[in-house]
Amino acid sequence: MNLEARKLTFIEQFISLNNDEIISQFEELLAKVKNNYPSDGIKPMTVHEFNERIDKSMKDSIEGKLTDHEDLKKESEKWT
Repeated sequence: MNLEARKLTFIEQFISLNNDEIISQFEELLAKVKNNYPSDGIKPMTVHEFNERIDKSMKDSIEGKLTDHEDLKKESEKWT
């Protein structure tokens, strides 16, 4: 079953619910999931943007603008 068919099946089942508590639980779950996965504001990079990011990363590497993973680990231990 594809995603669209699953959504329609879910909607049909949801509409048939007559229990306020179950509907409230679904509302809470939806709010929680939307907060954990804010995909609405995320847009994929274009190939051009991706290549620009690669070029910048390569330049930073050549210029020594990197943080060693051990240094980052030590630094992050101070964050808590």
